[in-house]
Amino acid sequence: MKIAVLGATGRTGRPLVATLLDRGHEVTALVRDPSKVTGSGITVVAGSSTDPDAMTALVAGADAVVSALGPTSKESDLHTQTAQILVDLLPAGARFVGISGAGIDVPGDQKGGRDKFVSKLLQTFGGGVAKDKATEYEVFAASDLEWTLARPPRLQDGAPTGSYYSDAHKPGRSTSLRRGDLATFLADCLEQHLFVRQAPFVSER
Repeated sequence: MKIAVLGATGRTGRPLVATLLDRGHEVTALVRDPSKVTGSGITVVAGSSTDPDAMTALVAGADAVVSALGPTSKESDLHTQTAQILVDLLPAGARFVGISGAGIDVPGDQKGGRDKFVSKLLQTFGGGVAKDKATEYEVFAASDLEWTLARPPRLQDGAPTGSYYSDAHKPGRSTSLRRGDLATFLADCLEQHLFVRQAPFVSER
């Protein structure tokens, strides 16, 4: 597939791009600084995910879009802006896979006491980032895209374990996930059409 990638040079984006290339996909990456893109086989589009013109160039001819954009204090509504641009640009039924956060709540969740407490803390003290993630979900949920928003816990660097836990509404026992395993999960969602129009939890087994 031809995959358009957001956040390709970030700590999760790098293993995601590597995973997609290893699986034989064609990758087009939107980056603010093209000099940060290393390796071969990547088509680069310079710009920001909040720039409609750059996003138009990114998604042209793409079979799917995947985002590894992380939170930022510089743009408190980055994910909401990006989501709205994608909803406006992409045709009905287009595939999008991105990363949300374990702190947001969606209908049907089966969170236990620990996870409810953590969610409340994040929603109370997470500031603009927490609000941005919640609003991003609302934008995609109201759209006609075939979207998936992964909800991982604390992300860690290091070699991937090669496996993960995932469920549409029930968090796993682990409170962490390797970024490489998250990259694998995102690629699996794209290839296998998993969790369409859902925000699944994903964590270490």
